[in-house]
Amino acid sequence: MKKLTEGEKMWVGVMASFLAYAVFFILFDDYDRKMIEPFNEVNDWHLIAFAIVVMLILGYVLYKYAKKMDERIKQEQEMKQTIMRRQLTQNIAHELKTPVASILGYTETLLSNPDVPSDTQRRFVERTNVQAQRLTSLLNDLSILNRVDYAPHVLAMHRVDVSQLVAEAIEDVTLLLDKKGMKLNNCLPENIILNGNESLIYSIFSNLIDNSISYAGEGSVIELMASDDGDCWRFTYRDNGVGVDEEHLSRLFERFYRVDKGRSRSMGGTGLGLAIVKNAVLQHGGTISVKNAAQGGLEFQFTLKKFSGER
Repeated sequence: MKKLTEGEKMWVGVMASFLAYAVFFILFDDYDRKMIEPFNEVNDWHLIAFAIVVMLILGYVLYKYAKKMDERIKQEQEMKQTIMRRQLTQNIAHELKTPVASILGYTETLLSNPDVPSDTQRRFVERTNVQAQRLTSLLNDLSILNRVDYAPHVLAMHRVDVSQLVAEAIEDVTLLLDKKGMKLNNCLPENIILNGNESLIYSIFSNLIDNSISYAGEGSVIELMASDDGDCWRFTYRDNGVGVDEEHLSRLFERFYRVDKGRSRSMGGTGLGLAIVKNAVLQHGGTISVKNAAQGGLEFQFTLKKFSGER
């Protein structure tokens, strides 16, 4: 069934209201009609004819206005999408520029100076590898966002054991946590079962953990909890790190938004992690919010729908 546009909704609503008023006026007119009776008087037919003519004229005028309204809305949406695409393209180009320039600089130096000491060569190769990994991370993140934005219908949805998935995500970053002296308290109950895409759900928790590892600060403590909230699970993820100023909170989920641009790039982030988190949560019919935690750091709260067979 075709979805009505905003202009068509307005047109249908006004015409339905006018038709209802016209019928009520004709059938229950105070000056000569107290109940529904056959139309025996000429005036009754005149009223009907007048109502039809007015409705046709009003309908035509409103139809034209609705069309113009839809065209204006469409143009505004296209303009907004064009601006967003342009900004996204500029941001992607900007993010690619630094690692590509670094890779070119290191490789050109090695190629043009074959007598570079072996320890310097090794250091250059290691730095090139780091920048290549950064490029790979950026491309992977862009791939995930593109799947959510443009092909959500192809995402396979099935039964996912979130408790096990989170345990795997934590296992994958154990060395990084240890390196920064950080602790992650996983307080999730066992057998949290959701209906969703395993890859996207994994990305929610892995990106939140990566964000804390990058920005919370050494020695920080991370807590992850969940509570049963009817048809969904409500998750709370927080750390006791440095947090962010209030002015930045509303923009943390924007693509490529960075609180401290220089610091973020030096830490290797792509600027897409929290955007992936939000989009993945929304894709699963949930909601997400962020605030500064009472003990310092950030606190994320989000919901994910339960598996339909869960009781």
